[in-house]
Amino acid sequence: SIMRGCDNMCTYCIVPFTRGRERSRPIASILQEVRMLSDQGVKEVTLLGQNVNSFRDLSEVQFQSVAASGLSRGFSTVYKAKPGGLRFAHLLDRVSRIDPEMRIRFTSPHPKDFPDEASVLQLIQERHNICKQLHLPAQSGSTRVLEAMRRGYTREAYLELVRHVRDSIPGVSLSSDFIAGFCGETEEDHQQTVSLLREVRYNVGFLFAYSMRQKTRAHHRLQDDVPTDVKKRRLEQLIATFREEAARANAALVGQAQLVLVEGPSKRSASELCGRNDGNIKVIFPDAELEDAAECGAPGRAQPGDYVMVKVTSASSQTLQGVPLCRTTLSRAAASH
Repeated sequence: SIMRGCDNMCTYCIVPFTRGRERSRPIASILQEVRMLSDQGVKEVTLLGQNVNSFRDLSEVQFQSVAASGLSRGFSTVYKAKPGGLRFAHLLDRVSRIDPEMRIRFTSPHPKDFPDEASVLQLIQERHNICKQLHLPAQSGSTRVLEAMRRGYTREAYLELVRHVRDSIPGVSLSSDFIAGFCGETEEDHQQTVSLLREVRYNVGFLFAYSMRQKTRAHHRLQDDVPTDVKKRRLEQLIATFREEAARANAALVGQAQLVLVEGPSKRSASELCGRNDGNIKVIFPDAELEDAAECGAPGRAQPGDYVMVKVTSASSQTLQGVPLCRTTLSRAAASH
């Protein structure tokens, strides 16, 4: 955890009321923790926060004179730009230098905090151990609903950001959050969300039917007027659309070699191993004797925490299946790529 709370005040969200204003941990303490985890042999760290890319470390006097960063093009915010503090890009840069064999992920960013200089996007593209995977929570594909949610962007601005991200980080894996049946959502609004899912084609999705939370702005100002059965039907359609498109996105990886961080035996079969690729997609492959590409050592079976190069043979919306090629290291795989 690198920060607590959130300042965005989206109408549906309880977080600002339960966890308060944004507070960031000092960078020094985060780096110390990551070093400690690295020394213990941890191979993947996820930097967590409600809104990680608005991180600001103000713990030392000299950090407070840093200029405020801008917003993504076409995005707005309910609060004034905040000057001062070491930003998320600085933290990501420092964390990624600690251990070249440790994968770094982060979640959840807010789409508004990827400004045009996009140093975060640049770092993801440049560093082999920062996963080329981004969570870009859209919530809805309708500009009218996004306005009611106080998200601070239109459908067009969001799609422009997606294009910018894909241009900056070739092969990036995208995930998102969506809410079905928010207050006042019409059938047309819902269809716009369906079409956004088709247009962006996410690899991973988190989709929910709207449920009103007390204390939120929506609770005070809006009416939860979409009937439960309509929410359920819309959610089912969103899930079906997401799965269809994710299956297409994953099918494009068939025939490619993917670097997989082994997590352990597959739940379904003790003779198979399970891990995740750089894009955070689950990969299943047979547990077999493997050559070691890094050290040319004796063949052996992959253990949790090992990196294995796997050639993808089939794909579904949720998982990839493949055959293992060799054990390797993160640095070596990046160099040969």
